[in-house]
This record gives sequence, C-alpha cells and structure tokens, in this order.
Amino acid sequence: MSVVFTRAPMRISLGGGGTDIPSYYREFGGFLVAGAIDQYVYMLTHTVFQRRYRLKYSEFEEVDDPSEIRHPILREALRLHWRGSPLEIASVADIPAGTGLGSSGSFTVCLLKALALAGRMSTTPHDIAEAACHIEIDVLGEPSGKQDQYAAAHGGICAYTFNEDDSVDVEPLRLSPETLEGLGDGLLLFYTGQTRSAGDLLADQDRRTRALDPEMIANLDRTKEIGYESRRLLESGHLESYASLMHEHWVNKRERSVGMTTDRADRIYEVGRANGALGGKLVGAGGGGFVLLYSTDPAATRKALNAEGVDEVRFGFDFQGCVGQESA
Repeated sequence: MSVVFTRAPMRISLGGGGTDIPSYYREFGGFLVAGAIDQYVYMLTHTVFQRRYRLKYSEFEEVDDPSEIRHPILREALRLHWRGSPLEIASVADIPAGTGLGSSGSFTVCLLKALALAGRMSTTPHDIAEAACHIEIDVLGEPSGKQDQYAAAHGGICAYTFNEDDSVDVEPLRLSPETLEGLGDGLLLFYTGQTRSAGDLLADQDRRTRALDPEMIANLDRTKEIGYESRRLLESGHLESYASLMHEHWVNKRERSVGMTTDRADRIYEVGRANGALGGKLVGAGGGGFVLLYSTDPAATRKALNAEGVDEVRFGFDFQGCVGQESA
C-alpha cells in the first residue's frame, strides 16, 4: 500500500443551521437537519519514498516537520494524528472554498480518514467527525459549528442533535422514495459568484450568543424550532409546506447579523420566487456562496435564472459519507 484515496461530501443545511455552534448548544441545545451532497473534497496521500512533507492544495508546501506547515488544518491534523514518516498529500474539490457548502469540514474529515487509513487505524464516522471538530473549533479556535464535519463523515440526510455536554446524536431521516424523488427534482442550487469567509459573521453570532444577547438567542431559538418543523414536514412528505418554511427560515436568518445577504443573492432569490420557487435560503453562514431554492416548476426557475447569467450546480444526495481506499 503506497497511495490512499479519500473522498468526503459537502452538505446543504435543510433547517436549523446555526444552532450547532458551541456557544449556543452548550447553553440551550442545538438541532438541525442537513443533507450530504455529491459534491466532494478529494485527497490522495502518498505514504512511501517521502523524505519531506509535500502538500498540494491551492498552494504548495514542502517542509521537514508538520509544525512548519502554513495550512492550519494540515498542520494540526498531522501534528495530532500522524506518527509515521513524511507524506505527500494532494487535494482538490468539486466546489471552491468559501461558498457555504461546508468545504472546510469536508477537507478536515477527508484528511483524517486518509491519515487513519495510512496509519492502519480503525475509525468510525463519529470518531472522525469529533476529531475534525476538535481541530477546527478547539485547537484552531474557529467560531464554527459541528454540522459540516458530521455531515461529511456520516453522509445521508440526517437530523443532528447537539447536546449541552458536547455529545451529538445522529438520526437518519425516514424519507419515502417519493419524498426523496421530490427533493431531487425540486431542490435547485445556484451560485452567487461570490466567495466569502464566514469568520466575521460567525464571530458576531458567537460573541452575541456568549453575551446572551436577547435578539440573537431569540433568533436561534426560532431557528431551532424551524429545524424540528423541517424534520416533521420532510418525514411526512409535505414538501410544499417545507418549501414555505424555508422562506420563513431565510427571513429569520437575514435578521441574525448585518451582512447576512448580498444584492446578488437577493436578486437570485427574488427571480427564483417569481418563477416557480416557493422558498429557499442562502446556504451556509451567509455573505455569498450558494442560494438553495425549492421549486414546483424547476424548468421555469432554471430558465429565468439562466437569463440572469446565474450558474446552477446540479446535485444529488450522498448516502456514503467519507470513504477511503488503499492501493494494492
């Protein structure tokens, strides 16, 4: 075995996103529904004949010791989870970073799976998700939540309960074949053309939540309620009611922080709603990225947004989670 291939899915949040941040769930408990999608982070890890660490992502690094690595996730993952000889690691992704689909969490999960396989260590999706959360939240101090790592590790369309003691309960949604088909047909993902760092928006949410800001707490409490209602509607197959709830979710989310939306995202949303979409929202922390719509007339929605010069990413759901394979 000399090369390890790993792949981890990105995700879309389907209800309750934002309640997975520790400053909220450690006080009040969090809940959301998220779906892993067939847009991936890929990684090749070469384990032999390496005298130095060679790291290829959007940049290139070559160092003697993991402590010298500039990329924070690569540095801390290797420092905490690798005891072998130097490695060559190369990564690419279907979707660029900073677009709200949880690529950072997918990258971390993908890397940890690769290191486990390279080190001949057995793992579970829960173990990988928790290790990824530890690196991003506890070690690097990012004001981020846990949904990205858990969705990437587990795959599927799941309900995630974030408990006050930091434990996470994962429950796959019980969806009928008709509901899955309806989601596959009706959910449309459009790129705003704008990337962003979610750090400032998440830091504002984190700071205000720690201070028990009444408006922020009330907003997140309502977001959590929407998460529970989203699960109920999806499992009962009431997709048009779910789409209307998506609209309420977006209206509520817009009020969470200044800079949550952009003129471009608002235009996509307005055009979509005028041409068959019942509801939708900006995916991720806000400020750019992708707009997710649910349309009862996908052809009309696509035609209208194509006329606006908006790119669509066609997607399906991923039910495998992070996977890996060793070469012979």
